[in-house]
Amino acid sequence: MQQILNNKYLFFGLLFLGFFAANFASAQVCPVCVVAIGAGLGFSRWLGIDDVVSSVWIGAFLIATISWTLEFMRKRKWNFHDDGIVITLAYILLTYIPLYYAGIVGHPQNQIWSLDKIITGSTIGASFLFIGHWLHLYLKKKNNNKVFFPYQRVAAPVVILIIVSLILWRII
Repeated sequence: MQQILNNKYLFFGLLFLGFFAANFASAQVCPVCVVAIGAGLGFSRWLGIDDVVSSVWIGAFLIATISWTLEFMRKRKWNFHDDGIVITLAYILLTYIPLYYAGIVGHPQNQIWSLDKIITGSTIGASFLFIGHWLHLYLKKKNNNKVFFPYQRVAAPVVILIIVSLILWRII
């Protein structure tokens, strides 16, 4: 029973983080970031890497896709009341409901630290995507609002996600 409650708290924590992402949509995650994160996810699954590590990329991909969709909508003035919350909830549900029915999310043997591996890894990945984006903004601010190198906007979050994935891989 305690494991079920922990997973619910983690799921709602991820949902809360997603709502935070909806308000953070001004982050303007670039399409190249979304492609790089998606490639990282596909590559890790192809290599047979543990679910907690590969789901780091699921969480990052979710946040990047939410931000990208909201930016796309706002550029075209397709705004509606609570669009950030609706888009975030839609992406989260469209990601986790199929994984639940496939027996991947919520499976009692797919846990780490008594928490679901996919939800745990996704939460970690979403959090570190924000940290990577913050790092990019910090470096840019330190350099008079100019990037230190081309594609810094992409490299900072992706490198952070790679480091986190490697750390989790070593722990697991």
